[in-house]
Amino acid sequence: MDKFSALADPTRRHILEILAARGQLSASDIYGKFHVSHPAISQHLKVLRDTKLVQVEKHAQQRIYKINPRKMVELEVWINRLKKRWSTSFERLDELLEKRRKL
Repeated sequence: MDKFSALADPTRRHILEILAARGQLSASDIYGKFHVSHPAISQHLKVLRDTKLVQVEKHAQQRIYKINPRKMVELEVWINRLKKRWSTSFERLDELLEKRRKL
């Protein structure tokens, strides 16, 4: 699964939002934020790990999760590229509409 498919799921997006707000959390703390089974959240965390959207460190018996900043930058670059293309298209459309309005 790629990072965009991983982000398509609202639970995984919510996990990322929680991590963005808190910095890092243990798996147990993440489980506590949801009203679904631990195995379900564990699967979501696995997808986020596999797509490298999160990083995990083991501290004794705990797994500590945090956002992978490199992957977030990759997403931001992609989004900005799309935004620039759309902005350019809208600017051209504005110019065309302005020319037609003056006719």
